[in-house]
Amino acid sequence: MTHTAEPTTETGTVPTSGHQELADGSQQPHPQLPLRIVQRTIMRADQELDIRPLYIGGVSSFSAGESTSRQSGAEQDDAEATEGSASTTSADGSDTVEAMGGFGSITGNTGATVKSERRLTFGTYFNAFPASYWRRWTTMESVRLVMRVSGQGTIIVYRSTAKGHVQRADSAVVDSRGLSTIEFDLPLKPFIDGGWYWFDVEAGDKSMTLQDAVWVFETDKATSGTLSIGITTFNRPEFCVDQLIKLAEQPAVLDIIDQILVVDQGTQRVSDHELYPQAAASLGAKLRVIEQGNLGGSGGFSRSMDEVTAKGDADYVLLLDDDVVCEPEGILRAVAFADLAKRPTLVGGQMFSLYDRSVLHAFGETVAKYRWFWGAAPHTVHGHNFARHSLRSTHWLHRRIDVDYNGWWMCLIPTQVVRELGLSLPMFIKWDDAEFGLRAAEAGYPTVTLPGVAVWHVPWHEKDDTIDWQAYFHRRNRIIAALLHSPYERGGRLIRESFETQVKHLLSMQYGPAEMGLMAIEDILEGPQRMHRDVLKRLPELRELRKQYDDSTSESDLDKFPKARRRKPPRKGKEPTAPRGRLGRAKTMAVGAARQVLPVRELAKRNPEASVAHVDLKWWLLSQFDSALVSSADGTAASWYKRHPEQFRDLLRRSIAIHTRLAKEWPDLVEQYKAALPELAAPKTWHQTFEESMKKDASSSEGGAVAGKESVTS
Repeated sequence: MTHTAEPTTETGTVPTSGHQELADGSQQPHPQLPLRIVQRTIMRADQELDIRPLYIGGVSSFSAGESTSRQSGAEQDDAEATEGSASTTSADGSDTVEAMGGFGSITGNTGATVKSERRLTFGTYFNAFPASYWRRWTTMESVRLVMRVSGQGTIIVYRSTAKGHVQRADSAVVDSRGLSTIEFDLPLKPFIDGGWYWFDVEAGDKSMTLQDAVWVFETDKATSGTLSIGITTFNRPEFCVDQLIKLAEQPAVLDIIDQILVVDQGTQRVSDHELYPQAAASLGAKLRVIEQGNLGGSGGFSRSMDEVTAKGDADYVLLLDDDVVCEPEGILRAVAFADLAKRPTLVGGQMFSLYDRSVLHAFGETVAKYRWFWGAAPHTVHGHNFARHSLRSTHWLHRRIDVDYNGWWMCLIPTQVVRELGLSLPMFIKWDDAEFGLRAAEAGYPTVTLPGVAVWHVPWHEKDDTIDWQAYFHRRNRIIAALLHSPYERGGRLIRESFETQVKHLLSMQYGPAEMGLMAIEDILEGPQRMHRDVLKRLPELRELRKQYDDSTSESDLDKFPKARRRKPPRKGKEPTAPRGRLGRAKTMAVGAARQVLPVRELAKRNPEASVAHVDLKWWLLSQFDSALVSSADGTAASWYKRHPEQFRDLLRRSIAIHTRLAKEWPDLVEQYKAALPELAAPKTWHQTFEESMKKDASSSEGGAVAGKESVTS
C-alpha cells in the first residue's frame, strides 16, 4: 500500500509514480507505466438537494456494534442533513452550496471542503468505486486512488465485502497548507463476489479540502476508445435538444465521440425546436440528424448501429433513449470499463427515476428462464431510495450483480459485436434490448450493468403499457425471444402464463388487450417472414383495432361519464380483497369466470358500478363488477370498462384454441425463427425497411411513418 503527501501545484495532474513502502521501511519509485483514469470523483454543486445523497454525505456518529458493518460511521439524518442548506459565495468569488447541515461545502465539480472536526463520506453511489466489477470482468489486480488535498485532517479508505460488511482498508494523515497528493494502492483480490472501495475525509482542528480524486490503473491501454452515440427519438424534441446541449458542454466526453446520431422518427421534429440551432452550432460536424419513418426503438437503434458500423470510425455505439437525463461522467466510465474488459463487453447504465431522483429504479435485470419474463436481477430491489438508505448501510448493494441484458435507455455496445451479430430484431418496441443481450451472451459477449454509470428515466410504474397498443408487442416479442433463447421445452411456463394473462384481461373487461394478445400469437404462428412487414405497418393497425373496444377508449374529463352507482352496497360493507395463495387465486378466478355467463345488470349499462384508481387496477377486483370507470396510469384520463358476455365467450374460446396450437407447433417454430434470425437482423434486410419507411406520407397519423431525410451539421 502507498500513501504519500507530495505538494503539487499542477491543476488536474495525475501523478505517474509514487513511492512504494518495502518490508524494511525503505521506499522505491513505482514503475513508470501509463496510467488510465477510470473514475473521477464528481460533485454537482448546481443540482437540487434531492440528488445530493448520490454524491456525498455527512457522517455524524460512530458505533462499533456487533459487526464491522458500521465502522465508517452513520450518515446524517435526512432532516438534519438538509437543514440550513443555502447558497453562499466563497472568498474567491466562486459559488458554493452548503451541504450536509454544516458538515462542509461542495467546491466545483470535483471537490469539497470539510469543516473542522467534521467528516464527509464519499461512500456514495457516484463516488464509491465498484471494485468487484473490475475484479470480475477485467484483468486488473489493483487500483490506485490518487487524491489532491489541503488542510489538516485524515483520509480513511474503506472497503466492503459482498455481505455488506465494512472494513477499514487504509488511512493517511494530512497537514499541509498547499495542495498535497495522496496515493493509495489497493488490491482487488478480495472482491470476487462483491464489494466497493470508498474514502472519507475527516478534518482536524482546521478545515480540510479535497481538490479532486481519481481511481487509476497502470495499463498499456491508456488511450480511450472512441464511441458514437445513437439517440432514437419520437416527438420529444425538447428532451432531445436539451440532451444535445448538455453533451456539448462536456469537453472530456466530446473528445472521445466520433458522432452523435439522432434518429428522428416523429412528426415533431428535433430540427424544428427553437434551441436546435444552438445545439447544432455547439456540436458542429459531430452531430447528424437522420429522419425516418417510425420503426420504434428497434428500428431507430438499428439505424444507429448500422450507421456507426458502416462508417467504421468508432469502437463503440452508445444507445441512449431520448427522454433521459445522463450523468456525463458515466459515459467516460463505461468506455473505460469496456476498454479494459477481458473480452468485448456490453456496458450498461443503471436507471434512476426521473420523478423521484434519488430512487434507483433498476440496478440490474435478468430474464427468469423458466417463466421467461424480465425483471429485477436476483438479490436486488426495484426502487431503492438513496436519500433514505445509503450505499454503506444497504447490504444487498454490495453484492456483485450479473445480468442478462441492459435496457437501451443507456447501453454501450462494441461495434465488433454489432458486426458479428447483426442489428436488433424488428420488434418495434419491447424485448429488443433483452433479445440482443441474450444473443450476445450466447456468442460469448457478456453484458455488465456497471454501478456509477446511470441515467434518470421515466420509471415503468408511471405508465401501464401492458394494456395499451404496446400489449401486442409485449406478448409477441416475449414469445419470439423465448423461441430463440429459452433453454426449456416449449418455453417453460411461458405458454401457461400467456393464457393466464388472457384470462385476467377477460375477467378485467379488457377485451382490447385480449384481442391484441391473440393477434400477437397469430402473427407468430404465421412465421418470422412477416416481422419486417409488421415493424412498418402493425402500429397503425393496432390503433384502429383499439377503437372498437370500450376499455381502449378514454376521456380526460371525468364529468363526461355517468356517476358511479351500484344496485346494492358491498355485503356487510366489505370491499373485495386480494386472494391468498394459489388456491385462493384459482377460486377467485373460477368465481369470476362463472359470473361471465350471467346477464349484465341493467344499471351497470347506464352507470359504472365503481370508480377504480389505477393503483387498484387488479383482475380480482374488476371481476366483481359489470362495469367500472378506470383511470390511466399517468393520471390524465379514464376509460369505462363494460362487461360483454358474448365477447368474453368468443375471446376465451379462441384463446384456448390458439394456445393449444402454439404448444403443439412450438418445436417447429423454434427451428423457423432460429433459422431466420441472421436475415432478420442483417443490415441489408434493415436497409430495405429503412427505405420503405421513408416512402410513407409525412402527414400520416402519429403511429405511422414519416418521410425520411438526413441533415448533417457542419
